[in-house]
Amino acid sequence: MNQSTSFRDPGGRVSVTKDRVVRTVLPAGTSNLNACLNSAVAHAFVEKGALIATRVLDSPGTSGADEVVVEHPRIPFASYAHEWPPAMLHAAAQLTLELCSALLEEGRGLKDATPGNILFRGSQPVFIDILSIEGRNPLDPIWLADAQFARTFLIPLLLHRRTRYPLHELFLFQRDGIGPEDAVHRLPAPRRWFPPDLGLVTLPASASRLENESIYKPRQARDEGEARYVLAHHFRGLRKKLDGLAPQSSTPKTTATIPDATRQFVESALREINPSRVLDIGSNTGEFSLMAAGAGASVVSIDRNPENAGALWNAARAAQPDILPLVVDFARPTPAAGWRCMEHASFLDRAEDFFDVALLLDGIHHFMVADAIPLDQIFDVLATLTTRWLVIEFIGPADPQFRRLARGRDALYQWYGRSAFEDCARRSFDVVKTLDTESSDRALYLLRRKH
Repeated sequence: MNQSTSFRDPGGRVSVTKDRVVRTVLPAGTSNLNACLNSAVAHAFVEKGALIATRVLDSPGTSGADEVVVEHPRIPFASYAHEWPPAMLHAAAQLTLELCSALLEEGRGLKDATPGNILFRGSQPVFIDILSIEGRNPLDPIWLADAQFARTFLIPLLLHRRTRYPLHELFLFQRDGIGPEDAVHRLPAPRRWFPPDLGLVTLPASASRLENESIYKPRQARDEGEARYVLAHHFRGLRKKLDGLAPQSSTPKTTATIPDATRQFVESALREINPSRVLDIGSNTGEFSLMAAGAGASVVSIDRNPENAGALWNAARAAQPDILPLVVDFARPTPAAGWRCMEHASFLDRAEDFFDVALLLDGIHHFMVADAIPLDQIFDVLATLTTRWLVIEFIGPADPQFRRLARGRDALYQWYGRSAFEDCARRSFDVVKTLDTESSDRALYLLRRKH
């Protein structure tokens, strides 16, 4: 897949292939590129993994053009704000402000502030838009990206705090976040008249009716020190607001105890196959994701519940395993998004043939019964997501969880059993190992994909 992801940027364009990320910097973006390459702060952020590294391939005149071609290391798995739990959006906002404040000391800044500037390498946010770094007018005391930062970070986090607004849904349909005028009606009436709601949403929504051209006139401080002081004070205020909107610790919605036999089977399978990239589907509490990461794998964990993904991100952030938790429903995976569906590839496109192991444990009955997806199609999709191995749990119609989901529709699943399960699996996989568990009508399988 060759994807051009940055046609909105007049300073350059990015081409992403399976192995490379190449950015062509146009003349309009050359000064911003130099601001990044010549910045000691930028180099420090690269060293600690918080800013994407940049290597110049072609300078102006090298290929007879005024363009500069640079290359970045590829973030293993791209994710977007419409797949992040609130804690990840908060971490992206923290990195944005941290970079702004550090750049201020050397006369530079960020021209924009959006979650689109951030990708996650495991649980670590990485700022990727190097052309957002620019030389700052030393007398300018205004951060022009302030309103954008509020729309895409502060106000969404505020709405989530007050109303549990599902942020992954917000960003799927509103790429530029949500403004005060739209947000004010979603806040509880008493709260909107008290800080921080008052300053973030209520007053700006009222002031928007008084907007005139005078607000766009450039302003200058009396000297460079005053401008820097005003901006530094402003960034401290934004950090304080952001700290007050930190999502509360997520509690997983699913807390069922994993049987020892299941845990041992998965541990044994991971030791045998020694995976490098693992997809954990319906990760729930994240125990299997942590297990795979502990075995040295890079893990992407998906779950339809933001609470589960948020709790796993907090655990991964604290322990530093290579886990990327995302809010993705396997039954309704994230679609392609943006203009002409070009800006953000679908989850299935990004995941195709990316993982060498997929895990689907304690979940297939949800997709079959609750989501009414045919069993053969589940295996068809799984075969596109793993290049080698699948660890999956059979859950039969006699299992209490299966029956609870079926709710009296047992007649629809009279055909279903171990033999039907294995027949569907063998269309794309070979059975390598099985284990009958003590639980009623359950079994574990290690499958190898056919080629």
